[in-house]
This record gives sequence, structure tokens and C-alpha cells, in this order.
Amino acid sequence: MTAAILFLAICLVFPCINLYSESFRTTVDGVLEVNPGRTSEGPVSIGINSSFFITLGPEARFLSGIELEITAPQAWLRYGGSLVMIMYNNLNQPASIGIADLVGGRIAFEALPSRLRIVYHIPIRANHGLRTTTSVTVPTGITAPDTFPLLFRLMPVDKGLSSEFDDLRFNVTARPILSDEGAIRLVPRYPPQLRNRPFTVLINDVVVTNINELIMLREGEHHLVILSEDYRNESRRFIVERGRITDLIIDLHDPTPMLIFEGPQNAEVYLNNSLVRSRDPVPVEPGTHEIRFLLGDYTVIRTINVQRGKTYRISLEVDLTISEED
Repeated sequence: MTAAILFLAICLVFPCINLYSESFRTTVDGVLEVNPGRTSEGPVSIGINSSFFITLGPEARFLSGIELEITAPQAWLRYGGSLVMIMYNNLNQPASIGIADLVGGRIAFEALPSRLRIVYHIPIRANHGLRTTTSVTVPTGITAPDTFPLLFRLMPVDKGLSSEFDDLRFNVTARPILSDEGAIRLVPRYPPQLRNRPFTVLINDVVVTNINELIMLREGEHHLVILSEDYRNESRRFIVERGRITDLIIDLHDPTPMLIFEGPQNAEVYLNNSLVRSRDPVPVEPGTHEIRFLLGDYTVIRTINVQRGKTYRISLEVDLTISEED
């Protein structure tokens, strides 16, 4: 048994020894940036002694992991067990292509499966929900976003194989694995006469402590409530989309009650015995008010109990009914 194979066997039995920093030289053949806004990146082609970087694009907060799909050449089936894949994080240099002398923390070390399609799911957050199956391998541990970029490296564990083996190339595609979350950005819009007064936001009955920060929520429908002494109280529902930031506009309204009068042009309208000279909305104080419509000799009087933050539409309808009799 060669020293390399012995080392691989020990690492498979005691995987905890894989996690240490080491210095190494490698040829970097590409950089794949994983972004929630794009379905895939790549492919990048790597050989049996080369590597590639994995970086995170903006809004990595929406990722639960990264999928690496490796497409192997047909000849690989004749050399199963001759390669290992190694992954590193906390590297001492930024991602770049070419020959690099690196120092990094080893986070994965295992034999490359003898298959033509090899898939790894790399967790980058707790509660990721990723599981190893017959077709997917999930490396042990969680790679936090602040430890990126990652380096994925292939390394032979046997020497003296054929030139065919030395020339093997593997194509790798990276894809985002989205969490079941999205985010909202609250955008308040104030009435001109009432700017920057305090208000409270509740989402799903939980108080939002800082309305200036992005709010992470599970995808689907949610409930928003606005409470304030200076603006109208509001209640509405909104939808959060997976992997997206949605601007949620909050229109804050003056809580003064408003009356809107509608009726024939020649009708006179009196509010508390005062003639209403315009059909524009009329602000009033909360409480009981008397409404009187005059249309020729026809008079209609009603009282209305007005509440804070409400708008009332008051209409005088004059109808004409025609019926036919035998």
C-alpha cells in the first residue's frame, strides 16, 4: 500500500483529521461565482492535478448550499479510486486563475466516486436540510459564507498510471441551492403635512425593531400591521418570493377622518348646518355629525358617527322607476 493510499484510508476512517490548514501549490483553471439570481455558473474544466475557486455573489443570505455537478469522461470509469477531491476555505489569497501558492483550511477530503455524473451539495448555513443520497454527496460540516472563497482540487492518490489518466478532464458546473426564504425592504411614504412621526410595524404579530434593515421571511403570504398615534392604522397582506428582495411600500396616511359627498349638481349639502361649497373631501373631527341634502323641496337628513382614520363616502341617489301595467 502506497503512502498516499494509506493516508486516504486513515482520513476516511477518521474524517476529523481532514480539518486543518496546509500550504500547497496548485494550478487554478477557473473561478465560478454562485449567485442566487442565476441558475448556474460554468462549466469549468479541470484536470487531475488542478483546481478551481468558488466565490459567492451578492445576496448569499438566500443560499442554503451550493451544488457542484461534475461530468467525468468515459475513461474515468477505468480509474475509479485513483483521485480524491479536496476542498479548502479561509484561503490566504483572493480567487484568481493560474499557478498559486496557497494556505487554507481543509474542509473535505474523499475519494472521487467512480461515476460519470458526480454531484456534491455543500452546506453554507445551519438548518440547510441537505442530505446525502445515492446520487448526491453532502460533505460533513457547514462552510460559512465569510470563509469564502472555496477551492475545489483534484489530486491523484496513485502514481505511474497511463498518459490517458494524466490527460483526464472533468467539467464542473455550480448552481445555487436556495433556501425557502426571501426578504422585504420597508419603504415608508409620508403625507406632506406629517413627516417622520413614529409608527410601529408588526409582521405576523411580531414587532419589527428596525425598519431600515432587510427582513428575512419564509416565502409565501404574510400579514403586516401599522400602528400609530399620528397616522392611520393599516392592515394588509403581502407575498414574499423565494430568493428575492421585495420593496414593500408603506403609504402612511393622515388619520383625520374625511367625508366625500356625492349627488346631483343642483343639490345643496350641509354639514352641521354649514353649507359645503365644494365636492372635495372634507376633513372632520371624530364624533357625531349631521348631514343634510336639499334638492328642491326634497330634504334628506342623516347623522353619522365618524371614527379616526376613516374615509366616508356619502351619496344622494335619485332614482326613477318605470313599470308597465296591463
